[in-house]
Amino acid sequence: MNKVNLAQAFATFSDHWNPRIAGELGDFQVKLAKLKGRFHWHHHEREDELFLVVEGRLRMGFRDRSVDLEPGEFIIVPRGVEHLPEALTNECHVMLLEPGTTLNTGNVENERTRRKLGRIA
Repeated sequence: MNKVNLAQAFATFSDHWNPRIAGELGDFQVKLAKLKGRFHWHHHEREDELFLVVEGRLRMGFRDRSVDLEPGEFIIVPRGVEHLPEALTNECHVMLLEPGTTLNTGNVENERTRRKLGRIA
């Protein structure tokens, strides 16, 4: 039961699109990630995802629209919904809340797929 300082936690890593586990809550994980540029279209068959913007700006693309998020705003992407995260600033810091089973690239496997995530101490 330790507190997590988000600024200090984000300062522990510099790579992009590589989430780190910052905490666990039952079957859910709190993950931190730095985003740069566009990700790729994907969806998650069984998991919902919450994206909370901590720093920078994020665009969540959907096939029928886009939603832009500022620091302090979040969006929940329901399971099965295809989405495309994109950092609108040079770098965007996000906190994710999602089941521990969630693969970062969803139904797509590529060079950005992370099967084993690091932890923030």
